Amino acid sequence: MKTIGIILGTRPEAVKFAPLIHALREDSRFHLRVISTGQHREMLTHTLGEFGITPDVNFDIMEPGQSLTDVTHRALARFSATSALDGLDVALVHGDTATTLAGALAAFQAEVPIVHVEAGLRSGVATSPFPEEGNRKLVAQMAALHLAPTHGNFANLIREGVPEKNIVITGNTVVDALHWGMENVTGYGDPLLDDLDDDPRRVIVASAHHRVSHGAPMQEIADALADIANRHDVRIVIPVHPNPAVRNVIVPALEGRDNIDLVEPLPYLAFCKLLQRSDIIVSDSSGAEEEGPALGIPTLVLRDVTERHESLATGAARLVSRSRPQIIAEVERLLNDEEAYSSMANAIYPYGDGQATARSIEAIADFLEVPKARKDAMAHRSTLRRPVLTA
Repeated sequence: MKTIGIILGTRPEAVKFAPLIHALREDSRFHLRVISTGQHREMLTHTLGEFGITPDVNFDIMEPGQSLTDVTHRALARFSATSALDGLDVALVHGDTATTLAGALAAFQAEVPIVHVEAGLRSGVATSPFPEEGNRKLVAQMAALHLAPTHGNFANLIREGVPEKNIVITGNTVVDALHWGMENVTGYGDPLLDDLDDDPRRVIVASAHHRVSHGAPMQEIADALADIANRHDVRIVIPVHPNPAVRNVIVPALEGRDNIDLVEPLPYLAFCKLLQRSDIIVSDSSGAEEEGPALGIPTLVLRDVTERHESLATGAARLVSRSRPQIIAEVERLLNDEEAYSSMANAIYPYGDGQATARSIEAIADFLEVPKARKDAMAHRSTLRRPVLTA
């Protein structure tokens, strides 16, 4: 039996790793150890709880006002001071967070082979998004196996000199998680949204939290949403990120409006339900570029560049920067032009078919040279079961 470590620390990592965690724990070929840095303490804990996951190791490194250097340093120090990596045959890291970089570096120095999940995403601009573009390129230099969601991600890695034999195209596990979320949605998670299903207005879900949006760009976004809210046929729902750089701009600019709901970050299942109800998504979140198009929801990306080029190429998403006039113009276009709306809503989805978990596990099994799973076992572990929640 091979021992696999999964290293995570943020809510997006929890969502995208959840299908793999459940499947690996049900696979008799592997022993799993989930290692949490606790980079996002509350949001991470709630999300893992929704998926019925308890970490085997929790560093709990989060502190108020921590910098990227602080996060990376604390995580590395905890890896060094504990036996979290001892006995691992392989360590999985995801994407491009500070936890990803610290986990990969710690594993590399401990001579534990690294599997990079969601590998090969590139914006082509070193500082956008920051620090994600730098983190994922650094991890690529240390990884032994690269699980790339798309053919474009595969091509990026080949251009950087990664041997083809070390790359497997899997699709993105966010689709697997989203399928589970759609099957298990309950309420919206906030009393302000209780009447949303009965509201005839078109619903715009908006969010912004990336560092590139902080400062003047955040004010542009807030002002654009305020202008859009002058229409009486829309309702804007904004889960407000806890970062003061977001909250201190968004709340004063938009609170008190009848057709804007400012809510706390929603539990994952509640957020899935909100996405399902939405007509347009306006966000700088990388997850929105995957989840919105997966549900056939036109998605306007509040960034200048993206590492998820496929959603742009298919027409499922559009870059609108963080300019107030451009945001307003693109939202108005979707609200007023049925053909423009339909072309985005019916675009081809490029990020997978909900079977990324099964493909990822077989790629890891091949890497570790363990026997292939039986077909009935593969079908069983590609699904998530809803956890039993207790009061």
